Amino acid sequence: MARTRAQRRRQTLFLALALAATLLALLFARDVTRSAHGAIGPRRSENRSFGQLASQLVAQENEFDSHLAYLLANGQSLTRPVFAARLGQLDQLLPTWVSEADQLRRPRLAHGINDAVAQLTEQRVDAYQSLLASVARALSLPWPAIPASSKAVADPAQTLLDTSREWNFDRWGLALEPGRVTLPALASASATFDATNGLSTLFAAPSLAPARGIGIAAVEVTPSPLPAPAGTLVLSPVTSIRLGVSVVNAGYVNQPVTLRVTLRPAHGAAQSQTISTTLGPLRSFAFVPNLFTTAPSEHATLTISLIGAPAASGMTRSRTYQVTMAPSGNG
Repeated sequence: MARTRAQRRRQTLFLALALAATLLALLFARDVTRSAHGAIGPRRSENRSFGQLASQLVAQENEFDSHLAYLLANGQSLTRPVFAARLGQLDQLLPTWVSEADQLRRPRLAHGINDAVAQLTEQRVDAYQSLLASVARALSLPWPAIPASSKAVADPAQTLLDTSREWNFDRWGLALEPGRVTLPALASASATFDATNGLSTLFAAPSLAPARGIGIAAVEVTPSPLPAPAGTLVLSPVTSIRLGVSVVNAGYVNQPVTLRVTLRPAHGAAQSQTISTTLGPLRSFAFVPNLFTTAPSEHATLTISLIGAPAASGMTRSRTYQVTMAPSGNG
């Protein structure tokens, strides 16, 4: 049966509509494909850029861990000043990690990997600072207080082991994302060494034990004494004198020291002053007591003594002088 003109028109219209729909679908698919590729490209770049920076941070932590583990295992062969200097150098590296990790928080990546890096780094910095402080405290080494921005960690070795295990799980977060980034693992040699009681040998090392010693280095009297034998001070007829006492801390340890000065005249009441301070390692300090009242023709005994530690080698903790005041010259 021959088709009518109306039927042919309808068929042509249907074919045109089908062709238009197919063309629109192809255009839409092309736009979707382009959009997807456009989104994957920046994500791939962000993931790889993050991976490079995060890997550098992890490499710093692993190098730090290696140096600390070596220092803890071999520190007994060092002197106290050298060991303290190396421990302090490591401590100074820690604050930079927090700043570097914080910069990795943006842009946000898949699976919250940014926050994982920042939070775990902060926890590890706190743990390392507490570990270093505990070592310094056990050896009586001079050590700064833990910064207010940090938190003291009761068991730093365990915290380091826990955060290492957590990171070694999180580091695979971008492995299936654009860029296929796999971050390096965290080492924990120093924490393992500490956790297995390896520090007992370090703490018992004779070379790291504090050797305390103090001594009087010099005594200055104003006005200057006249020539006289050792142990005797002949002074001009003044109504008061001032003393300056230089004290040395010969040990590499913070040392509380108390100076006691007594001027005891042959007749009359004694004058005594006591001053206390804490001397840093291998440091000197000049004590300057208040003026001592004197009188012409007076005879007295001046006693200077130190309390706080044994006398350092070749030094003394006390000095005694016989004081003679010259006559006034009147009459």
